[in-house]
This record gives sequence, structure tokens and C-alpha cells, in this order.
Amino acid sequence: MASSTDKTGVDPRLTAAVQDADPQQFPVREGEDPWTQEELDEVRSTLQEEAARLHTEVAEAEQDLAELMRDYGDGAGDDQADAGSATLEREQELSLANNSRELLQQVTHALERIADGTYGNCESCGQPIGKMRLQAFPRATLCLTCKQKQERR
Repeated sequence: MASSTDKTGVDPRLTAAVQDADPQQFPVREGEDPWTQEELDEVRSTLQEEAARLHTEVAEAEQDLAELMRDYGDGAGDDQADAGSATLEREQELSLANNSRELLQQVTHALERIADGTYGNCESCGQPIGKMRLQAFPRATLCLTCKQKQERR
């Protein structure tokens, strides 16, 4: 991803490529109807809204973490409980920031897959993930069978 991003934290070129995606290029499972433009628009919109939300969460968590780190040196004279509480608060904020960053990467990856025409293909076996699964969970990269195998490991 280029360093230039929009308010969602996504490269505007990627956003434009996603806008131009042809829904007919995405695979569906047997018995499913082909993707329509409206269905693809809904998934795209969901992913872009989630990217914007996560981008904001990451920025806020990083700001909060920076404030906690700045205040870390101000704890002269704190007892062990205060120091432990401050450490726990920093670890929680770091965990939240990392989780939001990871989710943002997943959303961006889904948008990249839409843009490059690979959205809907399982990254493990290459079979269709399934339109219904992607509508319920747009960040999915594995078909249900491969996801179940992954979770058993």
C-alpha cells in the first residue's frame, strides 16, 4: 500500500480499483446466483466503512498509548500497585491497537482481492468461498472446509 491514504486509511488507488471491479468475475459456489453489482457494492461499502472505523480506532489507540508512555515517567513516588495498574493499562491499550491494526489489514486485504479479481477464491484450495459466507463475513479468505481444517490444527 502506498503511503498516501484517504480517511479510511486505504490507498485511494485501491479504492478506485475496487469501484471498477466487475461482479461477474467473482466465483460462487454451486447453487448460488452470480454476484450482482448491488451485492458487490454492499460488500465494498461494508468493508470501506469498517476500514474507516478501524483507521479511527488505531489512531485513537496510538494517541492514548503515546499519552500513557509520556505519563510513564511521571510516576515518581508511585507505589507498586500504581505502577502495576499503569503497566496493565498500557498493555491493554497496546493490545487494542494491535487488534484494530490486524483487522484493518484484513479489511485492506479483502479490498485488494476485490480490486485484483481474486475475491471469492479460497486462498488455500482455490475453490469458491461462497457468496453467502462473504456477505456475512466479507474479510473471509478461506472456504468453510479449509477454515474448519485450519481451526482443528
